[in-house]
Amino acid sequence: MRHILSALVQNVPGVLAHISGMLASRGYNIHSLAVGETDDPQISRMTFVVVGDNTVLEQIRKQLEKVVTVVRVHNISSQDHVDRDLMLLKVSASAGGQRSEVRELVDIFRARIVDVGPDDVMIEISGRENKLNAFMDRLRPYGILEVVRTGCIAMVRSRSPENDVTMK
Repeated sequence: MRHILSALVQNVPGVLAHISGMLASRGYNIHSLAVGETDDPQISRMTFVVVGDNTVLEQIRKQLEKVVTVVRVHNISSQDHVDRDLMLLKVSASAGGQRSEVRELVDIFRARIVDVGPDDVMIEISGRENKLNAFMDRLRPYGILEVVRTGCIAMVRSRSPENDVTMK
């Protein structure tokens, strides 16, 4: 099972190495990892995607909470949330029909072309992991020259009064 964890950590040198090393030494694999500053420059948010059952998830959470520089750990996947990945692709697309076909796929997937070369285009797309994978599959026949992906980032949705159900 896929789980998304968010850890608020002190923004100090070595935190990423310490946490990833600690998880690796205990045999836990990080499927994806994204790290960035929050609105407080002294705090960063690390978003982990890990695969395993609830026991594995609980052990990872406990190990993270033991680290001194970890402020808080939150299981995002257990709540209603939004998650996104970002991908840049460079695809062969010479001027003419081939480039038009690639542009059509870009429009269908709500991506955007961010650079155009004589024989290729660079495309930016964000969305759920399965959307990015499907987009890449559609572009393979044209020749993918290079791919760069971020890890998953996620945020719990806001609660709204109309979504709350109270038992009377």
